[in-house]
Amino acid sequence: MRTAVSPMLVRLADERATGVLVRDHGALYLADGQIVHAESPAAPGLDVLLTASGRLRPEHWADAVAQAGARNEVARFLVDSGQVAGGELEICHLGALFDAAFFALAPGSGPTRFRYGVAHWIGAVRPVPAQVVEREARRRGRLLDSLWPYPEMDTAPVERSPHTTELTVSPRQQALLNLADGVRTPAAIARKLGRPAFNTLIEVRRLAAAGLIQIRAEPAEPTEPTAISEIAEPPAMLDSALLRRLRDALEASL
Repeated sequence: MRTAVSPMLVRLADERATGVLVRDHGALYLADGQIVHAESPAAPGLDVLLTASGRLRPEHWADAVAQAGARNEVARFLVDSGQVAGGELEICHLGALFDAAFFALAPGSGPTRFRYGVAHWIGAVRPVPAQVVEREARRRGRLLDSLWPYPEMDTAPVERSPHTTELTVSPRQQALLNLADGVRTPAAIARKLGRPAFNTLIEVRRLAAAGLIQIRAEPAEPTEPTAISEIAEPPAMLDSALLRRLRDALEASL
């Protein structure tokens, strides 16, 4: 089972530190001890989630980064320019933050480092208490293990199991199965579909439990990340509903 515990993160939160915590599987950006952004190679970023849904054109994202990235105000630029509504950006950013944090907080063997004073170029959107992020990461780990307790499915290339063509699956699951070619990992599939990585892991483990998908027998080289312009499917609404509840809970605690 995944255990999302970072003693250093707890200490930094208590110190109300500002900077970036770098771990094996991602990075967490803090401001005054709260998490304001997260990144992981295993999770599509805010750019993918915004452009995949059609909320923002890829060239508009690139323009926002060019215009406001140097002063760490990309999020504010998108809202002030009217390209994305404030609440919409907040929900999408929370989705990207919790998605990446789940992987960033996974156990690793490398050193954990913190660089004080570092800010992310996206800028401030919605700070989240570190304990909320860790609690949500633990919840997600428990959910995955309850579906299919084999975490190796999360990082290995996956492929369709033989003799499953006659079984009925949902359209979302079918889209995933179509990309399970024995080369792509779940992270690569999530990026290709423009879905949150955690949502993809849920479907992968459900399909594995049903005998519809399996780890490739021999390792294969992962594919390159899909360009933003190739992504067409919107992010799953399940995470949006959850994140609205998390946002409401955060507001109630203020």
